[in-house]
Amino acid sequence: MPDIHIERSHTLGIEAARAVARQWMQKVERDYGLACSYDEGERRDVAQFTRPGIDGSVEVTADSFRLCATLGLLYASFSDQIEQRLQRNLDELLGASEADDDAYNDKDWL
Repeated sequence: MPDIHIERSHTLGIEAARAVARQWMQKVERDYGLACSYDEGERRDVAQFTRPGIDGSVEVTADSFRLCATLGLLYASFSDQIEQRLQRNLDELLGASEADDDAYNDKDWL
């Protein structure tokens, strides 16, 4: 069974990273019908997602996101497209959050 591994570094800190992870979860629940759960920890959080044919998790820390997913036989032939979409969705959310941080920091200097 194909596995998907995506890792992204960031400079958001844990609170903002949690917000991004929750936005990502809402998006995949809505767009792909994944059932998601989220457990906050002291230094890392873990989001679990599942639906028939796909199971995975996202580990969220103050400086990184690590997504691991296992695809069942039905989705195996689409693993490249699924991985690209997951990467794009996460990158878009991280880009928006980084831009928000930059805008906030710029306002501090005015």
